[in-house]
Amino acid sequence: MKRFFSLALIFIIIAGAAFAWMCFSSGTAFIEKSRYFLIEKGETDKASVLGALEKKHIIKHSTAFSLLASALGVWDKLQPGKYEVKKGESLLTLARTLKNNRQAQLNLVINKLRIKEDFAKLIGKNFISDSTAVMNFLNSNDSLQAFGVDTSMIFTLIIPNTYNFYWNTPLRKMFSKFAEVSTAFWNKNNRKGKAAEAGLLPAQVYILASIVEEETNVTADKGNIASVYINRFNKGMPLQSDPTIKYSMKDFSINRIYYKYLSTPSPYNTYLHKGLPPGPICIPSTLTIDEVLNAPKTDYLFFVGTSDLGSTLHFSSNFAEHAQYAREYQKALDVYMAKKQNQSPQ
Repeated sequence: MKRFFSLALIFIIIAGAAFAWMCFSSGTAFIEKSRYFLIEKGETDKASVLGALEKKHIIKHSTAFSLLASALGVWDKLQPGKYEVKKGESLLTLARTLKNNRQAQLNLVINKLRIKEDFAKLIGKNFISDSTAVMNFLNSNDSLQAFGVDTSMIFTLIIPNTYNFYWNTPLRKMFSKFAEVSTAFWNKNNRKGKAAEAGLLPAQVYILASIVEEETNVTADKGNIASVYINRFNKGMPLQSDPTIKYSMKDFSINRIYYKYLSTPSPYNTYLHKGLPPGPICIPSTLTIDEVLNAPKTDYLFFVGTSDLGSTLHFSSNFAEHAQYAREYQKALDVYMAKKQNQSPQ
């Protein structure tokens, strides 16, 4: 009997040591820096969470984790959310993370986006709000009223940046952050003052920047392009921006704007309607916004590509000169397109 109790004690000590080793040493089963797992609303029970951890191959010892979590009272404290597990993290650390609802902050990287649907997909892919809910929010003036924008101007609130949110952050809280960053952006580097000097509101600068963003990727040309549109705007001329035609047609694969496209019925068609479009046609980069704010004072009213079909543009202050360069450009483009068509497989 004494021998039995001795063996039992040794077994308990060994089992306890093994359990402690599993709880306090590295409990992760992956090689990346970290992995995320999601606890959905309505799936905060023990079986669902253990299933998610096993499915993602996050932990090595699910039985040990189950026992540890039960001992710490984790299963009664679980909250929906997205959690991060770092490589080498112990089961004890993970259990405490879940018990204390320490959710991961996720990066929302916003760069150039053209339409609301793209923005809705980006949010829906990474956060609790699905794309339908986001679209409903973006298309509701009642929801947007608190931020001083309407459904057409919503993108003027968004400055390209990397934002940090929890997975279950409400849309209203997200947009409060966007508004905060936007306010800080316009208050910095005398941006509001520069806009006022040009006779523009920050939102109007943003819209112009969205057009310039779609016109070119060449930074050196952005200032002069901005000056053309500012001059046209101040003279009451139609902006006649080709990118607004693409936006009106919702076809961004178009490489060449034909005359027949210019009659596309849309308030964003700046060939049909004078002044700025109702809202931006994309989320422009901060660099492009600053290029508009710092646009040189010119008398340019026109620009067109050069006949060598390079990345440079020719700027003109009168239509006669512009027409000459436009004919040369169109001729060169026709030759290029014909050559390209002849070379394509039949």
